[in-house]
Amino acid sequence: MTTTAEDRTRPHAHAPEHTPRMNMAKLAPEAYKAVLALETASTKGLDPSLVELVKIRASQINHCAFCLDMHTKDAIAAGESVERIVQLGAWEESRHFYTEKELAAIELTEAVTVLTDGFVPDEVYEKAAAHFEERELAQLITVIATINVWNRFGVATRMVPGHYRPGMYKS
Repeated sequence: MTTTAEDRTRPHAHAPEHTPRMNMAKLAPEAYKAVLALETASTKGLDPSLVELVKIRASQINHCAFCLDMHTKDAIAAGESVERIVQLGAWEESRHFYTEKELAAIELTEAVTVLTDGFVPDEVYEKAAAHFEERELAQLITVIATINVWNRFGVATRMVPGHYRPGMYKS
């Protein structure tokens, strides 16, 4: 959202938009394209709604505002409910909004994203393995790893949320 002079004079004006630090796509195009290729490959064979939930949850954990903007808009455009997106931040207390398979993916997303304990617990991995075929599980882990790369690009370079339109980066 761009702030105008008129917005700044109103008593409840929004804070000004921050400036991005750099444009990764322009400054490191080979790396950017490699992650983009990994992104495309990672989602093959997985339910698009599940993929967006995973991307949103990792982005919440990593505080990546740009990715939250992008993936919530993509999820809504793909038919995901606002209610399920809103509840994702408190999924443990709103489990009834999600399938057991989705819950296993969300829990695995948290374990892979937050590696402060140094590992993904066996019970979390086994729960996911019970809901996903081995190839799907490999794809899911790749989706989680890839969104974490994008989150780190977004946070480190201070990508600006609010301007994304669903599908704008698809060729």
